[in-house]
Parts: sequence; structure tokens; C-alpha cells
Amino acid sequence: MLDRANDSGLPSPLVGRTSELTVLTSHAEAAYAGRSGLVVLSGPTGIGKTSLLRAFLDSDTCRKMTVLHGTCGQLVAGSGYGGVRALFGPLGLTADDAHDSPLLQGNARRALPALAPHPGDEEPPSPATAYPVLHGLYWLAVNLMTQGPLVLVLDDVHWCDERSLRWIDFLLRRADHLPLLVVLAQRTEAEPVAPAALADIVAQPRSSAIRLGPLADADVAELAREIFPLPVAPSFAERVAAVGGGNPLTVTRLLHELRAKGARPDDTGIHAIAEVGQCVVAQSVHALFERQPGWVRDVATAIAVLGGAADAAAHIGALAAVPAARVEEAVTLLRGAEVVAPDRPDLAHDVVRSAVLDAAGADALAGLRARAAQLLSDIGRPAEEVANQVLLVPGHPQPWMRWVLREAAAQATNRGAPEAAARYLRRVLEAEPDSVSAHVQLAGALAETHPVEAIGLLKGALDLTADVRAKAPIAVQLAMTCLTVQQSPAAVRTLGAVLDALEAELGPDPEPRDRELVTLVRSALLISGCDEKATLTTVRERFAHLAEPAGDTPAQRQLLAMMTVLSGMEGTSAERTVRQARRALHPSGVALGNWSLLFSAFTLSLADEVEDAMEALDRSLRYGQENAAVWSYVLTLSTRALMLHGLGAMPDALADAQTAVEITSHERWGGHMTMPQIALATVLIDRGEPERAEALLGQVTRPNLDGFVMEYHWYLMARARARWALGDGRTALRLLLDCGSSLEETGFANPCFIPWWAEAAWVYAAEKRADEARDVVDHGTELARRWGTPRALGLGALARGMTTRGETGVGLLTEAVAHLSASPARAEHARAEFMLGTALLDAGDSRGAREHLRASADLAQSCGALALAKGARRRLVAAGGRMREITGSPVDLLTGTERKVATLAAAGAGNREIAQSLFVTVRTVETHLTSVYRKLGLTHRAELASVLRTQSVPHPQAPAWVSAARGRG
Repeated sequence: MLDRANDSGLPSPLVGRTSELTVLTSHAEAAYAGRSGLVVLSGPTGIGKTSLLRAFLDSDTCRKMTVLHGTCGQLVAGSGYGGVRALFGPLGLTADDAHDSPLLQGNARRALPALAPHPGDEEPPSPATAYPVLHGLYWLAVNLMTQGPLVLVLDDVHWCDERSLRWIDFLLRRADHLPLLVVLAQRTEAEPVAPAALADIVAQPRSSAIRLGPLADADVAELAREIFPLPVAPSFAERVAAVGGGNPLTVTRLLHELRAKGARPDDTGIHAIAEVGQCVVAQSVHALFERQPGWVRDVATAIAVLGGAADAAAHIGALAAVPAARVEEAVTLLRGAEVVAPDRPDLAHDVVRSAVLDAAGADALAGLRARAAQLLSDIGRPAEEVANQVLLVPGHPQPWMRWVLREAAAQATNRGAPEAAARYLRRVLEAEPDSVSAHVQLAGALAETHPVEAIGLLKGALDLTADVRAKAPIAVQLAMTCLTVQQSPAAVRTLGAVLDALEAELGPDPEPRDRELVTLVRSALLISGCDEKATLTTVRERFAHLAEPAGDTPAQRQLLAMMTVLSGMEGTSAERTVRQARRALHPSGVALGNWSLLFSAFTLSLADEVEDAMEALDRSLRYGQENAAVWSYVLTLSTRALMLHGLGAMPDALADAQTAVEITSHERWGGHMTMPQIALATVLIDRGEPERAEALLGQVTRPNLDGFVMEYHWYLMARARARWALGDGRTALRLLLDCGSSLEETGFANPCFIPWWAEAAWVYAAEKRADEARDVVDHGTELARRWGTPRALGLGALARGMTTRGETGVGLLTEAVAHLSASPARAEHARAEFMLGTALLDAGDSRGAREHLRASADLAQSCGALALAKGARRRLVAAGGRMREITGSPVDLLTGTERKVATLAAAGAGNREIAQSLFVTVRTVETHLTSVYRKLGLTHRAELASVLRTQSVPHPQAPAWVSAARGRG
């Protein structure tokens, strides 16, 4: 699959570039051997980049590889995924008969919006988020590499759109051990369309740079010998090199002009060199036009304007107003003069294009571009192609042009290319500064890449809108954008004001459509208000007496899910909270959003309703996998890890948490997400690795972390437990008390969310300061009594028992064991057994102590809480009991990600399927499986299932979306 077309149309013997060609070839050989690479080729216009690439693509090494070669152009600069389509277009993957192509298997099908000329033609248009398309293009490249090593060559990358560059960066960051070489060629004097994206690629550690400089005098002499049939004097070649600046394009044109003028390549011809001068290309073009009829210039100008667009040859005559016969005659003449490329209806080089367009004049050129846009629109070309011509027309676009720009923005959005959509919509807004829709649409395009600017546009849209019904969806969009930049207070203020106006306008009994609008604003207000401590009290007070919605619409289901969070935070009625959450999740034919699933699962877990909570999280994970919504997927995976930790399923929690951390390590937004690190640290402490946990927590750098309702308290709890495990009780207590104070300030009164008070009681008791724990324990016990679940009551009895001496303490610990044994909190049950056994041992009841310490050790080991299991065994031995050393099962040697990969493999998933479902590379899966086999002493994949099903570690079920993915093939 090779594409080695001559792109320039100019004579291009490769002279003076042997060393550069050798470097390129060596990189290709490395890629052929499985070592990925990136080469950035740069130099000024005409320096020979394209000729060097053409020679490279004709090399023997490239002939053994799959090569995709594309060129970016000024006319399509900034079009969403234009660079990607230049590369992958020759594969024909958007043809009607391409749906069954092996290249589009699995997640690679998500690449189609980027490749299709009309995104959304095959199914109802729906805006694609950026990540699914990036993810799909990555897998398309991987599928290509299964056929052999891959070379991607993109010329004139300074014209490349940002989304294509972001994909190349995305691909390269996952390219370790892939047989891949990416070669990018750019013009040094040109300002890139997407400078930041290109800079990110160049900064890649695998990047190598080749900078093409001027040709040496000897190289210029060699070029002169190719053109002149006479011997070339060194002085002549030296002068040509000086005047032409050693630039191959300029030198070649200069030599041709000199020969045409009859100059000789010796000392007598030197005086003619100065006459022709450095502006030889422009001069030669102008001279050609002066010698030919005007319709030749018109055809050349039309070709320059159309820029090699698809089917351009058929429309040159219409744009130039020249009959078809004369168009053909003009093209033949222009090809002979090396103005038009020999293999396509386009000019030979961008330098030639500039010369042709300069000759047309600014006013005539503006009119011609407007006519070109109208022509392309009339013949039904894609809106993006038409809009690219409109963007080059100076001044405000005409009304029909604005419609085209909006349509092009919609197409770019459907491709998952928000930067391109924003480029089109900015011109619309310039022409319609008071247009609400222009503000809103541009804000939508900028929400991902420039959220602060998007917020400003939405505020402007609200100011321009008088109708409160129209304000409502704008305010919701503003609020969701505010969440991404930690501006919840601004979101709450805006939504509150709009909701007040909406309720006043619509009255107590609005029409169904208006009622849904009110519900949408309320749910958005709850989502925004529950994010930060500064806004939680406001929304809690506002919704304290709101009647529960029926749950018959998406907005009502979302509002119900958010109301469960308030109920759960309040901590007074587990029964009401469970009822609300189940209603939010109950099947009713209404699609559930990810927020509804995640928040309902969270509150159900607080009430010990584990089965329903886990089912909701599985649905959320399926949503993330099916939509390639990686941020949501990672957040849900981290939440499930914390939930599994609370249930005492440490190996499964470790697998989820470590997978989440690994995924975020490859994402640009990974540094802004704290939950994966907090979840992994929480699990590692119970696994006996507090040092590693503390190092992970030290990597959390989210600004204003102490202002957030959820993350901050999980973070404080994890830090406190790590400090306590490392023997620093003083710091641990300070952190736990800080956590309690912050929760009280927030109004979060659920005893099972962050049971800091029970943890503090343990530290106080261990440090012989039980008397100081009274207020803390009384506070927690009262919260537990109000919530009333087995886990809450067990924690309350455990806290009191740990800080109470004698028989009373033993009685309370016995009560704790009874409650916790009836709860899903197995790790807390193991701790209660440990504390009861210890109390009995201190009371002289060795026999009773041994019974409970053995139960603690067995239960803790089955949970994977190795630190507690080892501590219980030591106490058991001290009580006169016997037990083997706690070493864990062989599975405990696996890292969390290794266990996750091994579990999916044991369930029947293939390596590619595992990689797609976990958002990692196939090579990563292979590496993890190799490590699994080594650690477990296995030789075959079929042995995994039996080894993973051990008595010491509960066998986790593969997530439901893995089976679903297998079913889809």
C-alpha cells in the first residue's frame, strides 16, 4: 500500500541530500525492526523537502513497509482532520463496500467521522466528542500495523489542522514498541495553523530533527550540468549559488531562465545572473502571462484558487469563464512551462501559486474566491470545502456564506474536531456580533479547548437573551463548562438566577415542556452545587423541601440521582436515600446519563446496597467503553475501586485503581484528575505499602483541592491512614480531625462516607489516649445511629469498643462484630474481629482471643488486606495459636493492572479486545501477560482461569462490557 506520487511537478533530481536521505532511511529501518520514531523535516520554501521525501519513499526500505503519504494545503488549512484525510483517503475506507474492511474492526470504526467527506451521512448526526475519534484513528493505525510496519509522511505540515496534529501526538505517545515511523515536513518561515499542537509533537522525546540548509557550490554545479549541455565553470556555479541562496527551487528556475535567455554556464554568463535575480519564479510567471493570451492567466488563476480540490479539473473553466477546449490547451501550455504539476490539476509549488495569485491583484482575487465558494456550493461540495474558500474572502461574509460556515462547523463537530468548528464560527460571530446562536455554538466548540473563553461567550449570550426559556439551556451549558475550570460558584449564581426567573415566569403548574426545562436547570444546579464546599450549603437549602420528580424523563432521572446525593450527605434516612436512588435507576425506557449512574451508585453504597450500586457502576463503565468516554470511564473506575475497598475486595480494588492510574498517565488531562491516585493509595495502605501510597498522594497537585466536597476528604483520609501505617500517629490524628472539621463545615453528616471518627478512635486507642477520643466517638456514634445501616452501627460500636476498657469494651466490640458480619464491609469486619481478639487477650481470655484473631487473619487474608492479616497472625501466635506465615496467594504478586488484564484474558477476551476496553496498547497487554505468566509460573493462557480462582482471593467477574464487546465481534 504505497503512495509515492510526485507532489511538486518540478524537476527534482536529489542533489546534495545524501546524508539526510541516509538518516531518514535509518529511521525507517528502526521502525521496520519495531522501534517507533518521529522525524521532523524543516527548511525554507523550495529547499527540497518534497524532493527528499519522494526519494525516501522510493527507497528499498519503504518499499517493504505500508506507506501513507499526504500533503496539507493552505486552502484546507484548519479543516477538521484534513491532515488525517490526506493520509488515509487513498485507503477508501468511507466507500459503500468498505464497512467490512478488517482495518475498521473493533474500535477503529470510531475513526469514520474523521475520514468521511460528509460526516453524519450514514447515521443521524450527533456531535462526536474528540476522544472517541482519536481512539478510533489510533486503532486504525494499529490495524494497519498488523499488516506490516507503517510509515506516515505528512508534507507541508505547517498547514495541518490542530485535530490531526493532536491525533499524531496521541498516536506517538502510545507508540512504544510499535513498528511506526512518522515523518513531518514543515516550512520554517510559515506560521503554523496550530503552533501549540505542532510544538507538542516536536517536543516528543522520540523526535529527531532534520534541517535542510542551502546547497553547496558543488551541488549547484551538478544541477547546472543537468540543465546545460555545456561544461559548467566553477565561477558560474558559485555565482548562481550566491544569487539563488543555494535554494534548489530558485536555483533550478534560475538555471532554466538563464538557458532560455541563451546564457552560457561560464564567465560570460555571469552578468546575466544578476539580470534574472532572486525573484526568478515570480518573474518567470509574470513573463509567461505577458507572452500568452489572457485566458491562460485566467485558467492559471482559477487553478490557484481551487487549490487542487477534488474534481477541480471539471470546474476550472466555470470559474475562469473559459471554454473547456481552451482550458485543456491552457493546462497543456502551463504544464510545459512547469507552472502546473504534471500529474494533477494544481500548480507545481506553493511558490508558483503565490506568484500566480499576486499577479491577479487583491480585488480580483477576492471576487474570484467568492465565486469559487458559490460554485462549490452550487455543485454540492461538502460545506467544509466551501467554507475554506469563504474564510479566504476578505470582509464580513454574506448571509449565504454564514449559513455555509455554520453548516461546516456542524460537520466539523460531528467529526470531533472542535478547533475547526470554532474557526468557522468565529467568522460568523464577527459578522453577527449580536447573534445568540453564534455565541452559543462557538462556546460549544471552545468548551473542550478554551473553556474560559467559552464561559465568556455564554455570559454574553445570556446578556443578549431576554426570554427566560431561552436563557435556561444556555445557563445549563455555562454551568457544565464552569465545572471543567473549577468555577462552580459562578455556575451556581447563574443557574440560581435563571431558575428564580423561570419559576416566577412559569408559575407552580407549568406545561410539560416547561416543567422539563425547570427540572433540567434544577439538576444542573445540583450537579454544580455539589462539587465544591463553597456552594453546597446554598443548593442544600434550596432543595431541602423540593418534591421528588416522577423520574419519567432524562432530566427528572438526573434530578432524582442528584437528590439522592443530598439525602446521602444528610445521613438521616437510608431508606429514603435507597428509594430515591432505585427510582433514578429503575428501567423506564429513559436513557440514563453517566451522572445519574455514578451518583446513584455512590449513595447506594453508603446504604450497604452493594449489588445495585455495583450494577450501576458496571453500566457506567459500559457507557464509557462504548462511547470511548475515557474521563468518565476513569472516574467510574476510581469510584468503584474505593467502593470495592470498602467491601474488602482489595485485589479487585487494586486492579481498578491501578488501571485508572495507568490510563490517566497517557492523557493530557491526567494531571488534573486526583481520584485514581487517591483510590490506589487507599488500597495500597491495606496491602502493606504505605510508603508507595504516600508517594502517590504526593503527586496530587489539583489546585484548590481543599475546596472540593468528595476528593478532598478521600485525600485526607488516605494521607492520615498512610501516616498512621508509617507510625506517625500525631500527624495522622491531625489529618483525621481536619477531615472531620471540613466535613462538618460542608454539612456532610453520613457516617459511612469517610468514617474518620472510627479511624481516629483506633489511633487514640493505640496511643493510649482513649480518654481524648470521647467527643469524636460520641459524634460518630450519633451519626451512625441516625443512619442505621449494619455497617454504620458496626463502626459506631467498634469506635466505642476500642476506646472503652474492660468488659464493657469487650461487649461493645462483640456488638461491632455482630453488626459488621451482617454488612458487606468485610475488611471492617476483619478489623472488629482483630480488636475483639486483642481485647480478650488483654483480659486474659487466650482461648477466646485465638478464636477471633484467627477469624480476623483468615478474613483479612481473603480480602487481600495483608497488613491486617499479618498483624492478626502475630497476635494469634502471641495468644498461643498456630498459623502459617501470611504470604498471600501467588495472585497477590500481581500488580493491579496485571490482575485486571489476566482476569479479562481468563474470561476469554483477546489481547486486542483487552487493549481496546482498557484504553491501552496491545503491546502493553502483551507485556502485562508476560509478567503474569512469569510470576504465576504459567506457560499457557488456558491456565489463567484455574489459578485466578483461588480460595484466598474472590474471583471477580469480568465487566459486562467485555462480553458485550465480544458479542459485537
